Parts: sequence; C-alpha cells; structure tokens
Amino acid sequence: MYWKRKPRVGEWVEVLRKDEILRTLDNNGQLDGMPFMPEMFAFCGKRFQVYKRAHKTCDTVFPVRGRRVADAVHLETRCDGSAHGGCQASCLLFWKMAWLKPVGGPESTVDPAAAPAICSEQNLQAQTQTVAEGLPKYVCQATQLPYATTDLNWWDLRQYVEDYTSGNVGLGRILSGAIYMAVYRLSNAGIGVGRPIRWFYNRFYPLWGGAPFPRQTGTIPNGEPTPVATLNLEPGELVQIKPHQEILQTLNESSRNRGLYWDAEEVPYCGNTYRVLKRVDRIINDKTGRMQEMKTPCVILDSVICESRYSECRLFCPRSIYPYWREIWLERVSPDGDSQSRGEIAQLEDVSVPQGKVQ
Repeated sequence: MYWKRKPRVGEWVEVLRKDEILRTLDNNGQLDGMPFMPEMFAFCGKRFQVYKRAHKTCDTVFPVRGRRVADAVHLETRCDGSAHGGCQASCLLFWKMAWLKPVGGPESTVDPAAAPAICSEQNLQAQTQTVAEGLPKYVCQATQLPYATTDLNWWDLRQYVEDYTSGNVGLGRILSGAIYMAVYRLSNAGIGVGRPIRWFYNRFYPLWGGAPFPRQTGTIPNGEPTPVATLNLEPGELVQIKPHQEILQTLNESSRNRGLYWDAEEVPYCGNTYRVLKRVDRIINDKTGRMQEMKTPCVILDSVICESRYSECRLFCPRSIYPYWREIWLERVSPDGDSQSRGEIAQLEDVSVPQGKVQ
C-alpha cells in the first residue's frame, strides 16, 4: 500500500500496472466488493489528477440513497462500455486506493516469490456478465454499489466535513445546500409556510447561488401523452437548454416525459449553451443489470453533470452522473449564435423507457 493519507482534489496519482492490480482482486474480480472492470485497463500506468474523493456516493440500485465508500477516489476517467455490451451511460469510474500510487512515490515492484494473482484478465472479462433466461445480465461498478458500500445517513455531519476538507465542495456550495435543505423541509412540513418560504428562496437565491426553487412538477396530467421533438442532434453540435418553465410544460405531474425523469439537478443548467457529447440509445439498468434500448434516443451534454445540489439523501454526491436530455428540452444553436427550435414536434403516447440516471 502506497498511501499514508487520503489524497485531496487536484493531487496527482498514477494507476498501477495491470499485473499489480490483478493481485489485489478476488476471484470475482473485486476488491472489497468493488469490481475492477476491463474498461479500466486502458488507464494502467497513466497519471491523472484526483477529480473527487469518492468517500460517499449514491446508490441507484435500491431506493436512491447515500452510501459510504471506503478508500476510493474518482479520476477524470469514464467507462466506455466496451466490455458491457456497449452501454453508453459513461459512468465515472471508482478507483480504490490499492489500484493507485502517489506521483513521486516509490517505484512499483512485484516480489517474484509472491503468490500469483487469484484473478486473471480472462476471468475478469468473464465476470462482466451472466446469462439468465437466455439474456445477458451485466455486472459493473454501478450494479454492485450497494454491496461495495455501507450505510450513510444524511444527518451524519462528518460527511460534509470531508466534503470540504477533501476539496470536493467549497464553503459557498455547502452554505447554498444548507439553505436549500432548510427551505425544502420547511416547505414540506405541512405548517402553512410552503408558499412564502419558496417565495423567499426565489427572491433571494442569487445571494447564495444556484437556481430558483428547483422542485416543481410538470403540467400534463398523468396518463395523458407527453410531447416529443426530433432534432437529430449529433455530437459536437451546440444546443441551448430551454428555460425551466418551458420544460415543465413537456412533463407530466410525475415530472416525466415519456418515462424519462426530469430532476431538480438539471435546473441550474437551464438557459445555458452546451455542446452535445453523444447520443444515447442503450444503457444498463442499474437495478436489473439488463441492457435497455431507448425507443427515443436522448443526448448527453458535455460538462453537464449531476452535482447533487438538491438531493436530500445524497447531498454533494461526487459521482457526477450524466443526465439524459430529451431533444424537446433543447434548442439547436446556429453558427451565428441564434437558437433554433428546428425539428418536428408531435404528441405521442407515453412509452416505457429507462428512467434518467439523475433521479
């Protein structure tokens, strides 16, 4: 073990060699329940800055909740899905500290007399999926998170101290989150202050940053069709996210557009311009491990991530999941900078599609 202390955000680390990492894994290709996935071999021997300390995370397998993670960080590395059926979720990878060393630390050595690795590369590949009822069922870090983590309650203040001391979150963001949570809980306390407290938040939120009160529901009654737009967006194109109030008109009262959930974490991005990173039409369902095909593809936007600003059970989670965006929530930006709502808009019956990764 190369580490005497936990690294902070921005510190440089080096991923160990493939043979060294294999020696840390059990016969399931895991360390403390956390899988090392074949997609991660591409980063072996390379150097990265710590993106976030992964001392906690969000579990999207069981009812969404916060979980404590031991001895792990996030680097600027994402899964490309190549060993998992071409999943396009682009999840941020977890790196256990045993798979890394500090830059400037001792050279990697392997004792020739040491016991051979229990897990081989071929075995690791085999652990990525099983076959059940004639269909593949995938195993990855996202599907295994409940089993590689422990309970973490939102009221455990130690997590917020580590959010700050690790460099994950600044004091301003912590203050903003505390104000939002106070307003959210008061507005749902059933004591008749919901409307005035939300008015207060919407009036003064620029003082602490963020966005207007983000938890509003759609306007379309449940059971009625929600609209769809076809822009045929391609990677690299510029788009502007529509204003929040316009997006609410495309959602039903459960905040869904044809099954895809719109979350408060997307609200701060409304009105801003971003570049399309890629189209998404197939993802692994974290709960079932099954590959799901989206009947209507979504897009992922570059640098647009869930920052867990408004999620009470997982506040400041560093997992940085990419939200999925319906094209009806976006406008193409022309080369001269004007936004264009090109594309056919129609009313379609709701269809079953995977819920967005932001919940």
